[in-house]
Amino acid sequence: MRSTALTLAMVVLGCKAALALPDCAGPVEIGHARIMRVERPNDALVLRDGRAVHMEGIRFPHAAQDRAPVIFEQQAFNAIDAMARGQVLTVTAMAPKEDRYDRVRGQVFNEDNPEPWLQIALLKSGLARVEIAPDRTECAAELYAAEAQARAQRLGLWAAPNYQVRTPEQLGTDAGTFQIVEGVVVSADLRDGRAYLDFGPDWRTDFTVTVAPQDMANFRRDGLDPRDYQGKRIRVRGIVQRFNGPEIEIANPQQIEVLQ
Repeated sequence: MRSTALTLAMVVLGCKAALALPDCAGPVEIGHARIMRVERPNDALVLRDGRAVHMEGIRFPHAAQDRAPVIFEQQAFNAIDAMARGQVLTVTAMAPKEDRYDRVRGQVFNEDNPEPWLQIALLKSGLARVEIAPDRTECAAELYAAEAQARAQRLGLWAAPNYQVRTPEQLGTDAGTFQIVEGVVVSADLRDGRAYLDFGPDWRTDFTVTVAPQDMANFRRDGLDPRDYQGKRIRVRGIVQRFNGPEIEIANPQQIEVLQ
């Protein structure tokens, strides 16, 4: 009897607890994703069966695109390579499940990693930034919280001037780069179905956030009107373009953080 009890105890201790997946991540798409390599420059995880996984919700540092030191790009690649290559991972996915390159778009988990959720692990280390795609909404709050933790501690890329959160007045030379911008919406209006959030008195020169007519439904779905952001301090992110002044176009409310 004692031998049987000891054997059972050893079996129980030897078994891993089931991986707890966050509700926001959606259902399991690939239960045992065997990763063969991490593919650069887009940092896709390539499975042994030939499929590829895009790590949804984060943006890796890229020196050329970010006009930043290459060290952060290398550190991020080394980190995900260590956490993923040769490992058996779990991938969850929400619809639409694949991108135009046929990569599975999902959250990625490794139960053997100290932080099993690999997007969160990278964000908490300051080796990635949150980037919510126009057609995605899942896990935005969790991803933003992890990023904020690293930013507060100036970890990884957050120690570099290239990656600091910009004010609307600091975007003069940032056209073509992905930036995070924080400021107060001075005025908000709809013109020809497009929303304009202006961060200064002169829309011809000041920073503006826009929402295209076809994307307004994403705000209505959540009971929101972009004009309600007037007077609020918000944080937005995206590729800076120049139309009159600097501009970022967003497509859904998850791309806006309301600060106050």
